[in-house]
Amino acid sequence: MIINKVSVEQEPFFIQTDNSDAYQFSLSEFCDFHFLRQLHIETLRAQRSKSTLSIILLTLDKETSFKSLNMDEILGLIRKKTRDTDISGIINHKTLCVLLPDTDESGAKEICAKLINKLPQFSITSSSYPDHIFESLTKNGCIQPDAFPFEIWEPMESKGASWFKSQLKRGVDIVGSIIGLLVFMPVMLITALAVKVTSPGPVIFSQTRLGKHGAPFTFYKFRSMHVNMDNQLHRDYVHDFINGRHEKVNQGDAEKPLYKIKSDPRITKVGKFIRKTSIDELPQFFNVLKGDMSLVGPRPPLPYEAEKYQAWHLRRILDMKPGITGLWQVEGRSKTEWDDSVRLDIRYIKNWSLLFDLKILLRTFKEVLKCRGAM
Repeated sequence: MIINKVSVEQEPFFIQTDNSDAYQFSLSEFCDFHFLRQLHIETLRAQRSKSTLSIILLTLDKETSFKSLNMDEILGLIRKKTRDTDISGIINHKTLCVLLPDTDESGAKEICAKLINKLPQFSITSSSYPDHIFESLTKNGCIQPDAFPFEIWEPMESKGASWFKSQLKRGVDIVGSIIGLLVFMPVMLITALAVKVTSPGPVIFSQTRLGKHGAPFTFYKFRSMHVNMDNQLHRDYVHDFINGRHEKVNQGDAEKPLYKIKSDPRITKVGKFIRKTSIDELPQFFNVLKGDMSLVGPRPPLPYEAEKYQAWHLRRILDMKPGITGLWQVEGRSKTEWDDSVRLDIRYIKNWSLLFDLKILLRTFKEVLKCRGAM
């Protein structure tokens, strides 16, 4: 099922209020805020209750003029076929939408079947969160743009403020990555030579990771492992870690846990050193310069890692670009359980500011010098 993203700019929007015959009208400049805010709230509710949120989109046929329709009548008909807790509204001059909290794909299709005979002027499609997102991850190894018809990860603030903040962060990333490449270039050249002469294979290890909105990108590190090694050891470890089997993955003890593969046989002698000192991460400055990553943000997950997420874990990849370092790295790193590490990422996303980024970067230098949590 292919669903195109819906633009909600410069169009009126109606919200059907519960137990009321009235529709709340929002001017065009507020339409993004009202609808996406409600969608965001319902998404958070679905995450907390581990339920499914579905959306139905009704798109007007090309031959039918939107102005010729009585939209109050159509919205009233939709309301009769849905529950009082469902939310219906006009997205643009061709599209109506219904939010269906606590409704899975089969429930959404039942409502579609009720509407399709009553509204022949519209083509009707549905999508479910998080089911279709996880389905896309499993099938494609990434979150396809058509997995869910709205960008549920949009921040709940004005677009102007959001755009300005994102551009400001991007500017800092460009300047910071260029400075980082210039400052660490001698270290990178020495590391490249050491990797090349001590083990056969490429100097740079490239891997597919998931960025903002689950988009795949090529992630760079200095190679710290022997080539052609099986990743099943890491797959099993990550899945046990995410599923909370801490006694199985803890390589430390109860007082000083260590959630990292210890004495990994795949790692080379040079690899052990560059991992312990975090030198292997330096090529990620190129990822930042390209725009795939940020200096500070959540860590970019592997596709097989994201497949095992719970719905609320998705926020760490949907809300913000991944970073070279982040709040998890400076506060928790390898001593933190999985859910707590995600909470740290979400806390960073909710409280982001340039000052916060600066504090995390300064703390990162201290952690790297201590080689704390790195293996």
